[in-house]
Amino acid sequence: MNFALILFVLVILTGIAWVADKLVFLPQRRRAAEAAVVEFDRQQARVGERFADENAPQTRARLRDEKLRQPWWLEYTASFFPVILVVFLVRSFVVEPFKIPSGSMVPTLLVGDFILVNKFEYGLRLPITDTKITQGGPLHRGDVVVFRYPKDESVDYIKRVVGLPGDVIAYENKRLTINGKLVAETPLPDYFDEERIGYAKQFEESLDGRKHGILNNPAVPPFVIGAEDYPYRDNCTYNSAGVVCKVPPGHYFMMGDNRDNSADSRYWGFVPDRNIVGRAFFVWMNFSNLKRIGPFN
Repeated sequence: MNFALILFVLVILTGIAWVADKLVFLPQRRRAAEAAVVEFDRQQARVGERFADENAPQTRARLRDEKLRQPWWLEYTASFFPVILVVFLVRSFVVEPFKIPSGSMVPTLLVGDFILVNKFEYGLRLPITDTKITQGGPLHRGDVVVFRYPKDESVDYIKRVVGLPGDVIAYENKRLTINGKLVAETPLPDYFDEERIGYAKQFEESLDGRKHGILNNPAVPPFVIGAEDYPYRDNCTYNSAGVVCKVPPGHYFMMGDNRDNSADSRYWGFVPDRNIVGRAFFVWMNFSNLKRIGPFN
């Protein structure tokens, strides 16, 4: 379901109703209200002071309010336009909420985390068409990014940027190398994976000086099983130790922090820049664990 498209259609429909109300229906209601008040005052003058409505001001106000009241179909269209428009603009150009559906980013993000994604940092894009209208800043290694899955762009994925355009990425023997330099790892206490009900080996990885946790199970074989066919697959070499790829221009190599339980660029290839949605930066809710609320690396 393309929620952005649905929201856009609602903006258009409610916007048309809002404009029609301001230009056509509201003036009609105002004329009807004025006519009702004039007729009421005329009737009061006719009956004289003795039989006049002792609550005339209140009655007059009630008559006017009744004539000015929007019909139900305008209440549910024009009245909602400002709210829907604000939601559409904020969601399209400022921040967008997402929910983490899988454990591929454990230990950084857990299943059930509700996160916020910065939509303007990498450049503003028009909703629906995703056409970039401002340049924005570049992606950096270590950024946690939401993007449209290259194999099915109706699906949103979240992974960590590991490789930038032109980088040579090697993930062999369960270790990450970027442009021939081994990425530093520091052992951490074992992590209890609640989803799998067991402990996993945890390390602190440093990408360009930015530190974050990863899970890596030495018992899992290093080679990639089930790699798909994808654009620029010739840029990658698969072997018994893992995979080596050169990231093509305008693309990125993404990996999950839960290295042995993440379907990522090792399996389905590179993410083109046009698929980037934004940078994830904040957990705003996790109903199972309120301590999760806050920023993350």
